[in-house]
Amino acid sequence: MLSRMARIAIIGGGSIGEALLAGLLRAGRQVKDLVVAEKGPDRAKYLAEKYSVRVTSVSDAVDAATYVVIAVKPGDVQHVIGDIADTAARAESDTAEQVFVSVAAGVGTAYYENKLPAGSPVVRVMPNAPMLVGGGVSAVAAGRFATPEHLKEVAQLFDAVGEVQIVTEGQIDAVTAVSGSGPAYFFLMVEALVDAGVEAGLPRNVATDLAVHTMAGSAAMLLERLDEAAERAGSGPTMDTSPAQLRATVTSPGGTTAAGLRELERGGLRAAVAAAVEAAKRRSEQLGITSE
Repeated sequence: MLSRMARIAIIGGGSIGEALLAGLLRAGRQVKDLVVAEKGPDRAKYLAEKYSVRVTSVSDAVDAATYVVIAVKPGDVQHVIGDIADTAARAESDTAEQVFVSVAAGVGTAYYENKLPAGSPVVRVMPNAPMLVGGGVSAVAAGRFATPEHLKEVAQLFDAVGEVQIVTEGQIDAVTAVSGSGPAYFFLMVEALVDAGVEAGLPRNVATDLAVHTMAGSAAMLLERLDEAAERAGSGPTMDTSPAQLRATVTSPGGTTAAGLRELERGGLRAAVAAAVEAAKRRSEQLGITSE
């Protein structure tokens, strides 16, 4: 169980760092147990004023922190890892074990393990954009020295900003392609649906409202089915909660929805989605940083 007294240092006050900070505070974390490292003076002032959190240097934030969340852009990791490693080395004999958590896309746990004190537990997290509104999903993967308990504790941290899935690090590129890039796929689908609605004769504001609420409501239906199935697990017949089953439920034979779906299939929607995920996964692999 994650101690309420555990000090959490967030290195980087950008959108991801701020989203995690806000989520932790919403979940009841005490502001005295949170510290942020942000070098931009305007951004630092904004965070300090909005959240009443202490904003300081990387070294000061890492010192005595139990969890160090590295939430800078991938290209900035090399600029902060030296200060993090030096401070962690000095703190080794003075504090409890520190756990290092990276949300920097494309930076593998091996990179951190090679820079940090020997045996440092590193956990890699791939969150996605909806974490900004508390509706994200984060995939959590253990490095070589991270234990199941470390994974559980980090999962509790990110539970404050949405759902959490534990995966292997080898699956992170696929996670990036599905949930990391997924919001952009979704927005493109909404954009296309809105444009099609306008072409069919609807005012753009009406088409937008219809498309957005339809997508949100459909997702809520699927999530409700998944929750029901989880609650009933082991206590009765298995529920079919697949998207395919829900699609069949709302599709009348020979009706308007069936006609529309036929055109989507004819247009190669499935193949396009598969190609998009494969391309994003391949690009994630190409951008990956595992060591120096």
